[in-house]
Amino acid sequence: MTENPTYPEMLDLTGKVALVTGAGQGIGAATARMLAGQGAAVAVNDYFADRAKESAAAIDRMGGRAYGVQADVTDPASVSAMVAEVERELGPIDILVNNAGNAGATVDGMAPQPKFWEQDPAQWGPWIAVNYLGVMHTTHAVLGGMVERGRGRVITVISDAARIGEPELIVYSGAKAGAAGFMRAVAKAVGPHGITANCVALGATRTPAIEPALANEKLRRKVIAPYPMGRLGETADAAALITFLASDAASWITAQTYPVNGGYSVSV
Repeated sequence: MTENPTYPEMLDLTGKVALVTGAGQGIGAATARMLAGQGAAVAVNDYFADRAKESAAAIDRMGGRAYGVQADVTDPASVSAMVAEVERELGPIDILVNNAGNAGATVDGMAPQPKFWEQDPAQWGPWIAVNYLGVMHTTHAVLGGMVERGRGRVITVISDAARIGEPELIVYSGAKAGAAGFMRAVAKAVGPHGITANCVALGATRTPAIEPALANEKLRRKVIAPYPMGRLGETADAAALITFLASDAASWITAQTYPVNGGYSVSV
């Protein structure tokens, strides 16, 4: 970095390799497309192999370079195998986007939850496994290589639930908050090695997971009501900030959590 960079191509990611987890649809897919649009070669991960392959194929069709790879981020052996496969196919990973979340791939995270004090602790596992442990597994798998090369970006997608607490999603709130704390600690550990680590905290965003609920007009109005911007987030809203944090323009930004939430909550 020069003392006073001008960033003629601020978001240019040419020559970089990115891995985006949970990128078969929704925010992950939009992020993968945007990173590829800025020149990155993108590994598109999903729990479901067909989703990963189709999302990668969409990037190929638009002229980018992508590789679809199946893995379960809650399984450290699966994650290690994924990273090795990506590095064989695309090269060393420069950018990691921890996007996989909700309640994982096999639990309906939109289903009504019992009150926390009425839950069986066995119900907590899927939320913690993907939102907290999954972030740890993928970060652990790529961080050593980033340290060796002296560069890297780690961006974790969390939720405003982690920042303000959601009484109907207590375990999810805690798991996402844990991921944010983990990112802050990682940032301080690897900053001397030229690596940044940040979080993007999302408000309600239009994704395939919530589209069925939005068909109910009364419910849709209720969801939108707390948002001063008067609309839900779109996947591109999240992808844009993630792409910025992945770029050289964000080289002095680390250990932070940035809300993308239409004003639902404020950060000072």
